Amino acid sequence: MKKLLNTLYVTTENASLRKDGENLVAEVEGVERVRVPLHMLASVAVFGAIFISPALMAACAGAGITIVMLDRNGRFQARVEGPVTGNVLLRRAQYRASERPDEIVRSIVIGKIANQRSVLMRSLRDYGPDFSEADRAALTVATERLARIIRRVELADEGLDALRGSEGEAASLYFSVFDHLIRSPDEEMRWKGRSRRPPLDPVNALLSFLYTLLTHDCRSACESVGLDPAVGFLHRDRPGRPSLALDLMEEMRPVLADRLALSLINRRQLRAKDFETRDGGSVMMSDDARKLVLTAWQERKKDERLHPFLEEKAPLGLTPYLQAQMLAGHLRGDLDAYPPWFWK
Repeated sequence: MKKLLNTLYVTTENASLRKDGENLVAEVEGVERVRVPLHMLASVAVFGAIFISPALMAACAGAGITIVMLDRNGRFQARVEGPVTGNVLLRRAQYRASERPDEIVRSIVIGKIANQRSVLMRSLRDYGPDFSEADRAALTVATERLARIIRRVELADEGLDALRGSEGEAASLYFSVFDHLIRSPDEEMRWKGRSRRPPLDPVNALLSFLYTLLTHDCRSACESVGLDPAVGFLHRDRPGRPSLALDLMEEMRPVLADRLALSLINRRQLRAKDFETRDGGSVMMSDDARKLVLTAWQERKKDERLHPFLEEKAPLGLTPYLQAQMLAGHLRGDLDAYPPWFWK
């Protein structure tokens, strides 16, 4: 089993990162704050104006450690990485499959909708006594409709456009009842619908931030097994878009991102005061809130679950790698189909 290495997140404005021997050293105003051996790192993610020494960049590139640069909102800006690796035969198989991706897309869509349904059902179980009759009724109807969409996707001989339509229908239904899952006393924390660039309320700001973190992990997973993260199946190709990473994260978003966001809100670890509204209406997290979310994200990735296909326990943080590995196995012909990941 692959070892779950660490991602170092640097959020302190004007911090500096340098190499010292075989260690990464983080300093703030000349004072050392963190020292991490390079062999323990899988990646480094920096937020905002952070200095990174050329020697550290070279060392990370040589060791296969990706450096990701994000703005203060968590929006992607750039990546620094070493030579691209990958099996050319595998990538050719990936490119051929992208021309006829229906069955891979079917698996991805089934996995995503099933996990969205599991999030709703788990919330009904966890918060059932606290829900109003209207909440319970709305969530019950949504879970039943999602089950019907799953059966339709499984059994119907749908083409690619129809599969994408079913995925969009399920997402619309799932987010239409998302507000019922939020138990915060703050009116500002209510769900009013998805807004992305920029996020216009605290919940969207939190989700967008978590989705950025998950996209980074999925992209790294694709590259680690030799796949091209830019050529996907469900998401259409677009310059600069990591389409395959976005495909891979679809099954995991409800569990790794949405459920973590709900936990932080419902446990009142995040409140309305932890978010700031900027000119133009965009909303972003405060520095302290961002650190809290990053800590919770790292802890969440350590949770172990039984992988339903491999029948082995593995940390949730390894799920992107395991799914990328199985997708590569399917493209090579080792697996008859791509097995989606189901949260149980």
